[in-house]
Amino acid sequence: MKKLIILFTFILAATTFAAHADDIDRSNIDSLKQKLQLTTNDTLKGIIYTQIASEYLKFDRQPNRNLKAYYQTEAIHYTLLALHNYSYYEDTTGIRSSFDDLSRVYIAQRKFSEAKWFTLQSNKISRQVKDVPNIISSLVKLATIKMELKDNKLAMRDLNEALKLAVDNHMPALEAIVQQNYAYLYNRLKDYVKGDIAEKRATEINEGIERDIDKPVVITFDNSTVTPKKVTAPKKPKLLVADKKIMKISSAKKLASL
Repeated sequence: MKKLIILFTFILAATTFAAHADDIDRSNIDSLKQKLQLTTNDTLKGIIYTQIASEYLKFDRQPNRNLKAYYQTEAIHYTLLALHNYSYYEDTTGIRSSFDDLSRVYIAQRKFSEAKWFTLQSNKISRQVKDVPNIISSLVKLATIKMELKDNKLAMRDLNEALKLAVDNHMPALEAIVQQNYAYLYNRLKDYVKGDIAEKRATEINEGIERDIDKPVVITFDNSTVTPKKVTAPKKPKLLVADKKIMKISSAKKLASL
């Protein structure tokens, strides 16, 4: 009986929290839509469309399937409006962000062909502007999509390129993510030995990153190392005593001359 009460309390708390979060989301959406109606400058509308879409991209937080599907539909709608605006003003950052958001929704809907197309467009822009971190991220996303499409060889090729870029550009955090996806791919291929190796390599990289974060900061100037020294209380200058002696001697001489 006690376990049932605890379970009921937990469910009630979770439901209350979800309802409260949903109320906040709807309030934010209403506020942004009102802001959109009041905005006359067309160059600012793309950002507002994206902000509205960002609220609808919280579809995973919705309490039921119908509301989740509605949020996904609205996320696509407002992202496409944003994409149209960004394209008109040739805002490549906004365009790429819109491609990424559309890919995210289509992956959630398991529409992998559409997700693949938008991710390829995002990858293309990242290559044009030579944005290495986003090239790597889009390659990893492409690999996961291709795994779902059972294009495992193509997924491996994307991961190989992503790994090379991460290593060559000294990006250990992204290298760890690539290794984790290697592990996922090898396990799908039932090559569990290589999967374990990739998983261990990802763990080693992450542990190395944590160790680097914990290292004390050392500041250097002109090839000399500055290390913190223990602060001690200043000593009383001895010159003051010497000055008193000098004053006494000079006073005695004056008296003698008199």
